[in-house]
This record gives sequence, structure tokens and C-alpha cells, in this order.
Amino acid sequence: MKLELLLFILPVFFALSVLVMPQSFVRTYGLLGGLATLVLTVVLMANFDPAAGMHSFVSQEWIPAYGITLNFGYDGISLMMLLLTTVLVPLILLSNFGRELSSNRLFTSMVFLMQFGLIGVFISLDGIWFYIFWEITLIPIFLIAYWFGEPERKAALMKFFMYTFFGSLFMLASLIGLKSFAASFAIEDLKAVELAPEVAVWLLGGFFLAFAIKVPIFPFHTWQPSTYSKAPMAGTMLLSGIMLKMALYGMLRWMLPLFPEALDCVTLPIIVLGTIGVVYGAILAIKQDDMKRLFAFASISHVGLIAAGIMTADKDTISGSVLQMINHGLVAVGLFLAADVIERRLGTRSLRELGGIAKQAPKFAFWFAALAFASVSVPFTSGFVGEFLLLKGLFSFDWVIGIVAGSTLILGAVYTFRAYQLSMYGPVKTSAFTDLSISELIVFAVIIIAVVFLGVYPKAVIDFVEPSVTDLLASIKQTPLVP
Repeated sequence: MKLELLLFILPVFFALSVLVMPQSFVRTYGLLGGLATLVLTVVLMANFDPAAGMHSFVSQEWIPAYGITLNFGYDGISLMMLLLTTVLVPLILLSNFGRELSSNRLFTSMVFLMQFGLIGVFISLDGIWFYIFWEITLIPIFLIAYWFGEPERKAALMKFFMYTFFGSLFMLASLIGLKSFAASFAIEDLKAVELAPEVAVWLLGGFFLAFAIKVPIFPFHTWQPSTYSKAPMAGTMLLSGIMLKMALYGMLRWMLPLFPEALDCVTLPIIVLGTIGVVYGAILAIKQDDMKRLFAFASISHVGLIAAGIMTADKDTISGSVLQMINHGLVAVGLFLAADVIERRLGTRSLRELGGIAKQAPKFAFWFAALAFASVSVPFTSGFVGEFLLLKGLFSFDWVIGIVAGSTLILGAVYTFRAYQLSMYGPVKTSAFTDLSISELIVFAVIIIAVVFLGVYPKAVIDFVEPSVTDLLASIKQTPLVP
């Protein structure tokens, strides 16, 4: 059996088998399952030659009458997204140790079903399979939030479901429209289609709507703050840490290469929307009292910058966007865990009700501070080089946009250190705060070690994805859009 096929089999196996595990063994079994998929991903990366380009491990017809193929493969970009997924899933499961749930079996099963869908998204090279896996991810995250979320979750979840489901239908319509000009839904056949610019703009719009909602890009973000705040913490971690990366990846893998004829028309508007999101998200983050909502708006700001950078179609900028996706995934999970640590001990996330925690829990204060520095991309953290490359690309595209996007450096520091100062210092306003458990300490330590490693040695990511980025830009069949 090909190792790659185990990427599909393992998550499904663990999603089903955990349902019959003894309750006392469920958490450990889930963690072992998460680590197994991580080891498999590391083995695949170790055997992959980045310079060799796309590695297709399944490529054959499936339903010829409709042009649907079994076409799966990966390159350096795909593998980095797989690594992020398989690193964060066991960390999210581990962070849930000690948290009482109505059914640990169902929760763990849904996490593995989510992982199955994510893996499918990152290795699908057929449009229909990409769409199928895209929709599969919606089921477990909705059920996790519905079964284990806060009491007021139903309205937020319905908004989330309606936004994302109907946005995806526009992508499906564009796929079907594009297929009418192509031999099949295989990505290489879709790339070969030459469209009139006015047709390409409309078809690209369907993809963009689905991706813009999922990222989310301003003004398609209105589902996000309420969903993040009402979902259980593990659900929020999955949404922010991994799920939104599907959309950024989709922009890279599908939207840019399939519609080169439309890029001249849509690049500037999308970059402007992403840049507005940078400032809008940061300003609203500064105004928040709920720590979870603060980090939700901060996420809008960060991913707006990544989306804008992707649209420059510049090699260094896109390499930086991949690095920043990894950084955002790691740091977002860490920050939401920090908010969860506070809420689980004190029963509140309100900054007005917090204070003096550093005196009671110095270990937690240290790791929270490390995450705060990583969030604002100080040197020697994973965000520094990624953010530098993104801003460099945006400045090259348009200096005004670069200056506006660069405001994230100042605004990000304001909302991040405001949250840290109000919660960690000042008079003690709460009851005794128990310091970190072993499982929480491990999660924080792994995240910070990864953040520092990538901050010191970003070439580990840049060199791995750069050949794939070069191939991707060559497939656009035009020179980069940066003047």
C-alpha cells in the first residue's frame, strides 16, 4: 500500500475506532492517533524532493461521463499544510485533557473526521474532490460547535453554516462552468482552458466568494467573531488554526492558476479588501473586552494581510504567505488556549474582570508573554520573516497599500499587549489561579519551540516551498503582477 493512502485511511480509522474505545482510554487513544498521522506526514516530507515538483500518487479516470477523476498529489506547499494540520490536531486534542465534555468519544471522532477532510483538501487535484472534501470539513466543525459550544451558540452556528455552505455553492457553480470548456475536472485540464477575460472574472468570482467567506476577508467576516466566541475552545482552535488555511491554500492552488485572464481585473480590489481587513480587524480587536473576540478580530487582521500578499503573485511574497500561514496557525492555537486556560479557572474572559494573574501563575504568564511576542512578529519568531516578505511585496505592488498594511505592526502590538497587561498585571481581581497543568505546559512549549525554530531558521519552510511556488507562478502563464 502506498504511504500516501494512509493519509486518508488513518483519520477515518481513528474516527470510527475511537467510538468503541473505553471512556478512560479515549483521550490517550486520540492523542496516539494524532501522533500517528504526524509521523506519517514527516516520513512523506523526508522522502519528498521539493525540486521534483508535484508528486501525483493517484491519477486515473473515475466517472468519465462527467469528467470526474481520481487525482491526488502534493508538492511543497501541500506538504507544509499537511504538516500544520497534523501538528495542530494532536496539540488540540492534548489541550482538551482535563476538560469535561458530554462525550469525549464523539468529540475525538469529529476531530479526526475534520482532519480527514482537511487532508483531502490539501492533496486533491480534481475540482470535484476538492469541493467534496471542502464540504466534508463543514460537518464535524458544525457538530463540534453544536454539541459542545456555549448555550447561545445556535444563532451564531446557523449564520456560519449559511455563509459557508452557500459560498461553497458559488465555487461549485464556477467549477461546473469551467469544466464545460475542459476535458475533465482534473486541475491540469482546467488550467489548459483559455477564457475570455469577462468570463474568467465571473468564474473566478465564485471561487473568491467561497474563499473570502472562509478566510474570512472583509466584508465577508461577519460570521466569524460570534462563531469563534460561541464555539468550544477546541472548535475555535480548529477554525482559526487550520480550517481558514483551506481558503488561503485554495487561493494559491486553484484561484490564481485557473483564471490568469482575470487577474488584471481583480488583483487590486482583492488586495484592497485584504488591506482594509488588516486595519479593520486590528481596530476592533483593540476595542474588545472579551479575550476570545479580541483574538477573533486579530485573526481577521492577520489573514487579511496573508490574502493580500497572495494576490501579488510574487514569488517571495507567496513564500512568505505560506510561512505566515504556519505562524498564524501555531500562534492562534496558542492564544486561544491561553484564553481557555483563564476561562476554565476563573469562569470569565472579560478583561475588566481580570488582573494580577502573573503573581499567581508565573509559568502561564511566561508562555502567554512568549505568544504575545510571536503574535506581533518580533525578530527570531516565525512571524517576523513571513510578515516582512508580505509587507515587502505589498510595498512593491503599491506603496500606499504597503503603508496601510504596515499599520498592523503598531496596531497588533496595541491590542496584544493591552490584553496581556490587563490580564496579567495590576491588582489581583480574581480568586486563586492554578498554574499550568502538564498537558497545557506541553502544548505551549511545543508551539513556542516551533515558533522560535522557524524564527531562527525560516529557510526550513522557504526553501521547501520555493520550487513549488515557482512552478505555481509559471502555471499562471504571465509575469508577476508586481510593477
